[in-house]
Amino acid sequence: MQWITIFQKELLEDWRNYKWIWVPLVFIILCIMDPLSTYYLPQILDAVGGLPEGTLLEIPETLPEDAIMMSLAQLSMIGVTIVAAVSMGVIAGERKSGVAEMILVKPVHYFSYITAKWAAKALLILASFLIGMLASWYYVNLLFGEIDFQQFIQTVFFYFIWLLFVLTLTTFFNTLVKSPGLVLSFTLITLLCMSIFNQIFSHTFTWFPNTISRYILQMLHEGAIPSELWGATIVTLVLSLVILISSNYIFKTKEMAD
Repeated sequence: MQWITIFQKELLEDWRNYKWIWVPLVFIILCIMDPLSTYYLPQILDAVGGLPEGTLLEIPETLPEDAIMMSLAQLSMIGVTIVAAVSMGVIAGERKSGVAEMILVKPVHYFSYITAKWAAKALLILASFLIGMLASWYYVNLLFGEIDFQQFIQTVFFYFIWLLFVLTLTTFFNTLVKSPGLVLSFTLITLLCMSIFNQIFSHTFTWFPNTISRYILQMLHEGAIPSELWGATIVTLVLSLVILISSNYIFKTKEMAD
């Protein structure tokens, strides 16, 4: 009952803050922006005056698999920042304002408090991501060619594991510091360091969380799920679980120390 109460409270707070409206809208814009701009690029160039006389512009044909990956590319750059921004104050904000202390004075388990808030944000992100990808899938099928529903579901499932990892990492920093701004900064710096590490050692650490997007593209082109994608997914889920358990330990230690 404690968990459900906190979970419902978090959902209600997100609704009152209009997150259930603007977050899905942002995901829709991010997911359809690149496929639409790529398809209508010739018309866009004509509308702004075209190219200088004598200039030849050959636009290569875009496969539907590459078109839907454009949506994931936008999410990899901006979407993860939105996920971190949405969840940067989920615990840190209440710790800073003193609300967390008022809740935890009651017989509320620390792990229930953390996981209920984490689950509420995960539901918001999943719904927003799914809506955005459905919009992208519709336009990709309409403009570039067909991607069957099974491939679409697989793409959403595997990439959501990565977004879930970003959320878990943000939750961890929520328990570490009380400033939402620092939570956002630490999360983005960690993700940047992971990206650099992946670029340097991707040939060695083939199951690193950052490799999920690359294997999704391989899956779409080959029509089968690569074993490396399963490996990267399992590693990402295990890391998320370890980070979530560590968040509980750090949060409990810090609150008891205070």
